[in-house]
Amino acid sequence: MPTTHTYPGVYIEEIPSGVHAIVGVSTSNTAFVDFFARGKIDQAVEVTSFADFERTFGGLDPRSEASYAIFQYFLNGGQTAFVVRVGSDPKTSEGSLAGGYGGQETLRVSASSPGEWGNNLELAVDTAHIDAKAQLVDPTLFNLLVREVVTINGSRRVTNLETYRNLSLSKASPLYAPTVIGASSRLISLEDKGLAQPPAPTAGDPFGQPDKATWTKLTDLADPAFGSDGTTPLAPGSVAVSDSWATSDGQTALIGDQGAHTGIYALDRIEPAVFNILCIPAAARLDDSSSTSGLSAVYSAAAVYCEAKRAFLIVDIPQKVDVPNDPGQSDSMVQWLTDHDGLRAKNAAVYFPRLLIPDPLNPRMPRNVGASGTLAGVYARTDGARGVWKAPAGIDATLANADIAVKLTDPENGILNPLGINVLRNFPIYGRVSWGARTLEGADQLTSEWKYIPVRRLALFIEESLYEGTKWAVFEPNDEPLWASLRFNVGNFMQELFRREAFQGGTPKDAYFVKCDADTTTAADRDLGIVNIVVGFAPLKPAEFVVIQIQQLAGQSAS
Repeated sequence: MPTTHTYPGVYIEEIPSGVHAIVGVSTSNTAFVDFFARGKIDQAVEVTSFADFERTFGGLDPRSEASYAIFQYFLNGGQTAFVVRVGSDPKTSEGSLAGGYGGQETLRVSASSPGEWGNNLELAVDTAHIDAKAQLVDPTLFNLLVREVVTINGSRRVTNLETYRNLSLSKASPLYAPTVIGASSRLISLEDKGLAQPPAPTAGDPFGQPDKATWTKLTDLADPAFGSDGTTPLAPGSVAVSDSWATSDGQTALIGDQGAHTGIYALDRIEPAVFNILCIPAAARLDDSSSTSGLSAVYSAAAVYCEAKRAFLIVDIPQKVDVPNDPGQSDSMVQWLTDHDGLRAKNAAVYFPRLLIPDPLNPRMPRNVGASGTLAGVYARTDGARGVWKAPAGIDATLANADIAVKLTDPENGILNPLGINVLRNFPIYGRVSWGARTLEGADQLTSEWKYIPVRRLALFIEESLYEGTKWAVFEPNDEPLWASLRFNVGNFMQELFRREAFQGGTPKDAYFVKCDADTTTAADRDLGIVNIVVGFAPLKPAEFVVIQIQQLAGQSAS
């Protein structure tokens, strides 16, 4: 805004440049929704390594398909995952610490999340109100010690240990126990159940007189090294979520409720962050006999949700579809997709066959897993090395730590590929690779413009980046200055993609266009508060078939 000129001299005024640089969003943040051994229910948690996943959700669990998918995701190049734990009627291990005047319940102690894991928690309390010289400090202070103990090969081992010193039961204290535990503990939560005022202590007896007999001392630790004599197990909890995947409970838990932001809709809560890929490996274990329930219902809901969120879904197939040494395995996959034709969507892809991976929990027997977690890692690795416009397929798209459950030949591959089924192959020298790049709308007969995965994912990337990068224009005056600024900023973003070879064409004019003017935004649009920006781009499509023509030359007579 111009300054008021009152004195003779030089005035400096800054003029806005109109530059609002649009930054490309992530392309391979992957969301996993499933049952896990521990962790908050229906809350999306960001993890950036498998070790991070282990700390928060308990690591590998034979009942959890997604725990293995996340393991594969990070091994194959994944960087960021959003993990949602779901379940039906989960129970939490809990217990109470008795103390206070008259031995009443003082604190309710609960495992930090539902599940059987809470049954491994032990705790001990040590009064901390006497200093080294036996002088009274504060009769309400105490130490709380919590540990998780598991039995491995018959031996008890402490896997997690937390120590909290000089906690207080005074709500006015900065060391108020429920607040400190709530902010710091990964293992437990505390609820203050109320503490009756004890008799006034004296220097000679910190527990007070004459009512010493009515005061129940909080459990002292006999062994400062946290020996078992000073620990108290929590009351048993249960985990109904682990046993319900074959029933409608599994379907209900995975889909969730959009209004309550549960199931897949818990991902709404990660805003302003975004997820780009969705994997629901547990869906492949659901009932597969109906086209309207079980697996079909979960993936149908997920496909609709991904389209609304500009994300991409990787569908896992049931284990029964690919049977090793079955000569008709490709036919069974064709029949399965025919029976589930409603799953065809432009924002989804399916891979065949399933994978075999080493199982750290059972080294003698490889585990048969869906391919979604592994392929999500391949997507991430390809995006980082080449860009989202490069197909996550070919000899560079190797599958780390995985073998192919069913070996396919070229003719069998040729049956599946035209139907939009991406095949995983095992080649000499190159090893296990992804050998397909089609969406579920990629069947030749559909003639869809979104036939190829890199084309669709590039479009989603551009859409999400422009969605986030043009919010500044909302409520700006709807006239040529705004249109010019939008053309400039969107054009710069598209030009940067052109320089990175994301489009076809040798010149920007051939590769993309951005239009925002009186032709796209009419007077009627302006009356309605609408500004229209039209963006076009020429995508790079993968060279799916390499044809080499060889001709024999006839002998030439000498001249």
